Amino acid sequence: MNELNSRRLEIDALRALSAIRQHGGITRAAVALGLSQSAVSHKIKRLEVSLDCELLGRKSGGPMFTAAGEDLLDYAGRILGLHDEALLSLSKTPLAGRLALGLTEDTACTDLARILGRFRRLHPNVSVRTKVRMSLVLRAMLERGELDAAIVQVFSHEVRPTDVVLFREDLHWVKHPDLALPQDGPIPFLSFDDECFYRQWALDIGQADAVLETVFECSSAAGIVSAVNATMGVALLSDRHFRGEMQIMTDRLPPPPSLAYVVRRARKSRNPALDSLVREIETDIGRQGGLALAG
Repeated sequence: MNELNSRRLEIDALRALSAIRQHGGITRAAVALGLSQSAVSHKIKRLEVSLDCELLGRKSGGPMFTAAGEDLLDYAGRILGLHDEALLSLSKTPLAGRLALGLTEDTACTDLARILGRFRRLHPNVSVRTKVRMSLVLRAMLERGELDAAIVQVFSHEVRPTDVVLFREDLHWVKHPDLALPQDGPIPFLSFDDECFYRQWALDIGQADAVLETVFECSSAAGIVSAVNATMGVALLSDRHFRGEMQIMTDRLPPPPSLAYVVRRARKSRNPALDSLVREIETDIGRQGGLALAG
């Protein structure tokens, strides 16, 4: 018992460990958490000393985590979830009502589901109906008053003063290394559907001196990722969707604008339940530094 009392799993250290996994390294985790790289490293080192084991793999080219680190990551996710839910439960106020929330596929396929599930457990008298659509469709639904709020992607220069910015990402032209692009003639383009603002930018103003020929259309990010890795063409994808051997293109096509993920409300949609949900989403994503893709 004395040995257990002398060992601690500090919440901030577990959060740092999870951020390293989510963002792919100490440097990116530090940026996401708003800390210095040395502060993140210090938290992990203190945790390793407390547990008397190494958690991070430090061999060049080796795995990011040791076996002990991988084991702890599984527990860390559950501990952090219960920790945050307990704090919210103790500070919650009774809420009731109905909310209509819009999500893009890009946000629906993330751990946002965990945040919404927790909100439902903490506020059983609030009914949240969620619709998943493309960003442009959701924006139109907000304008028509069909949704109370939506989490959408916009280009960074399109953020409104009333938007709640959750996080930002870069958008890139990507291709597989084995794809040889013609020097003359159109570039094969893997596109989302007509309701995608990436597509509209690419076809309207993003081509510059090159010509894009749409050879594949899909509303799913997973489908576009698969097509890129099958060497079918080039695509516009954000940082979180890099898979396989994708490479970023820095020539032939103009650099795309950066992205912002925002909560946008309908013009007259104000109620305590919505305020609480938006606040919980903003706090959780701010703490994690972004949204991790599910699975």
